[in-house]
Amino acid sequence: MGRSRGQRSRGKNKASLPQVPKNMKSDGIDEEFSQELADQADLEAQARANAANQRVKGKQRKS
Repeated sequence: MGRSRGQRSRGKNKASLPQVPKNMKSDGIDEEFSQELADQADLEAQARANAANQRVKGKQRKS
């Protein structure tokens, strides 16, 4: 009889808690890039990233 009353209030508290605190979330951009300090590997990675972005933009326009 009295058992269901206690379980109900416990469940409501857990549902309102966030998984990750807002101050720990990031926007995904966490590195600085300096063209003066870039080496060959950095420049190649930047070129690959730009090419991938162009492919994604091309696919979005076709859809």
